[in-house]
Amino acid sequence: MKKRIPSFRRKSAPEATPPTDGAVTDVFQGTAKKRVGLARSRVGIITACFLGVYAVIGGRLVHYSLAKEDGTVSNAVAPQTLARRPDIVDRNGAVLATDVRMMSLYADPSMITSADDVLDALKPIFPDLDEARAYRLLNSKGEFVWLKRQITPKQQSQVLAAGVPGVGFRPEVHRFYPGGPEAAHILGLVDIDNRGLSGIERYMDKSDGISSLMGLGLSGAMNLKPFATSIDLRVESIVRDILVEGLHKFEAVGATATVLKVDTGEIVALTSVPDFDPNNPPPATDPRMLNDAITGVYEMGSTFKTFTLAMGLESGKFTLDSLVDAKTPLIFGRSRIRDDHAQNRILTYPEVFTYSSNIGASRIAAAVGPDYQREFLEKLGLLDRMDTEIGGAGTPQRPQKWGGVFSATVSFGQGVTTTSLQTAAAAAALVNGGKLLTPTFLPRTEAEADQVAKQVISKDTSDKMRYLLRLNGTDGSGRNGQVPGYRIGAKTGTSEKIIDGKYSKDRNFNAFLAAFPMDDPQYVVLVTIDDAKKVEGVPGRTAAWNAGPMAGEIIRRCAPILGVDPDFGAEGDALLAAY
Repeated sequence: MKKRIPSFRRKSAPEATPPTDGAVTDVFQGTAKKRVGLARSRVGIITACFLGVYAVIGGRLVHYSLAKEDGTVSNAVAPQTLARRPDIVDRNGAVLATDVRMMSLYADPSMITSADDVLDALKPIFPDLDEARAYRLLNSKGEFVWLKRQITPKQQSQVLAAGVPGVGFRPEVHRFYPGGPEAAHILGLVDIDNRGLSGIERYMDKSDGISSLMGLGLSGAMNLKPFATSIDLRVESIVRDILVEGLHKFEAVGATATVLKVDTGEIVALTSVPDFDPNNPPPATDPRMLNDAITGVYEMGSTFKTFTLAMGLESGKFTLDSLVDAKTPLIFGRSRIRDDHAQNRILTYPEVFTYSSNIGASRIAAAVGPDYQREFLEKLGLLDRMDTEIGGAGTPQRPQKWGGVFSATVSFGQGVTTTSLQTAAAAAALVNGGKLLTPTFLPRTEAEADQVAKQVISKDTSDKMRYLLRLNGTDGSGRNGQVPGYRIGAKTGTSEKIIDGKYSKDRNFNAFLAAFPMDDPQYVVLVTIDDAKKVEGVPGRTAAWNAGPMAGEIIRRCAPILGVDPDFGAEGDALLAAY
């Protein structure tokens, strides 16, 4: 039986039905909806982006508005505590140093968007601006950095005109020295924060507690009393002019001058050239920064014979009537001591001085003995460091072996070094009655001076030294430093400089010691000139031809200012007749 296979009816595929109009509409509507949705998404994203940007900008604006300082040039920061210093004045009240207000340029790095833009704006105004440093500061994380301290009003105006964002100004005080280089070595310097670094500026901070007041922020509000010195600005100015002129005329390496009041030890003027302008000081290592009158130690040459003859008188072994054998040179082994102006005979005591006899001075030193000689020079303060208010004192050098030939050479200023200021102070003691006074840059009355004075020689010896100095001024090597009417006592000193360990025959260190008026000495003037050359119109290059005339010119121009009137009467006769 044949099994019947069931038949299956194939289902036919549905016939395609043409779309109706409504279906077509739905398709287009769906596509449109998708496009609209996509567009909306894009708009939303763009809107969100804009909102984000605006939010950042708005946040930044809010940050700026809430900032403590606006930091733009049009809204400068209010002044803070200003560290002021007292004026420094001379003995007559003339201002030597004072504070002036200036502006300084700062920046707030947190408000700087482009350090390059700021530097591009500032470079034409400040050509000396340290760009590397400024760039580093502008990119730092702090909120305050100094870009330029103590700028000029013109520079401030230029910065304002440039409209540099993120920078501003702060008022500060700046130390100003009206005389420029005058008294620069005495006054010293301050740092950028107006604190004393050297000279009187530094001494004032220490002695008056100015640095403590500044540290506490009090000095800006206090009416500080001027700080008085012993300097006479008029004399200081004249002395500097004469030294600068002499330096150029004699093509010298340097020159110094000291004017000392003999009864008080007050330094009326002290100058060392070349010098510098403290308003625009050179680096500390610049040679112009050296105060050679205090720091430099030199062999003072024959000016030391002044002390040797005083020593002989003070020892009691010599009088003005003593005779000294200067017939032949002195021989110490291979060393020979001779005279530059040899008389080859026995000299009177005054002649040893007026002929500047090395042999005579050596014999005086030998007669009193090396121990007495050393102690005498120590007593005069010539062999030990002598400090003053401004510091920087040089240390004298003495022979390691004091005796024999060394004692002889010291008697005429060779083999021992000291400073110009010490020499002037010791000379003052020889003419003021025998009182040694440590020199001071501060006012000191005669009564105050007497309390600190040391009697180093007798008044009798002092009187005789006044005679000898005046005699040398009229009849000896001091003639070129004379000024009509002023009875000047003087002694020259020409010392050969040591070059490569040997005394040079053509390079000198010259000194001229003067005191006036010799019937009643009031001032000592000491001029030194280093390595002066022989120039046209001048017969020589020793002290008598350069340091001497310079000292005379100082006295001629300064004595009337100091109240010492010329006397054209019987000049010096009465004093000389007394002995």
